[in-house]
Amino acid sequence: MIAMDSLAAQTMVRRSRQEDRAAVIALLRATAFFRPDELEIAIEVLDEALDKGPDGHYQSYIAAVDGTPAGWVCFGPTPCTVGTYDIYWLAVAPASQGKGIGAALMRHAETLIAGRGGRLAVVETSGRPQYDPTRRFYERIGYRAAAELPEYYAPGDAKIIYLKHLV
Repeated sequence: MIAMDSLAAQTMVRRSRQEDRAAVIALLRATAFFRPDELEIAIEVLDEALDKGPDGHYQSYIAAVDGTPAGWVCFGPTPCTVGTYDIYWLAVAPASQGKGIGAALMRHAETLIAGRGGRLAVVETSGRPQYDPTRRFYERIGYRAAAELPEYYAPGDAKIIYLKHLV
């Protein structure tokens, strides 16, 4: 567990546990960023991570404030690559946004990835205007936009791919 610098001492980043499941799903829904089909995939990934734990493909961590999940990150190695990892999901409860939780979760994920021999972190996000703050966040924490795939997610919704070299 890691204490987060910019928040009260009661906030910790730790591996997700089964008892966190409902709270993680609630915070994903509360963001209002994800379509129902995206939520379904996030829940599947969360469930697999909870089921398989440290030995599974998906590595799932929460930022807990007073014991309650306020943010979630999930990452794993990118198949058919050497040292590349995808950060599949990052979400912070609306009431906890702007307080350093997302940055702390990303630092935690990057540290774990590097410790596993990871050299490159990849994040994919939407090009819709709703995601402007998300893209600015990734840029602030050292990610750079490497590619844009127009019309990828839906008409008018590009996929923006961000990279960060970890070594």
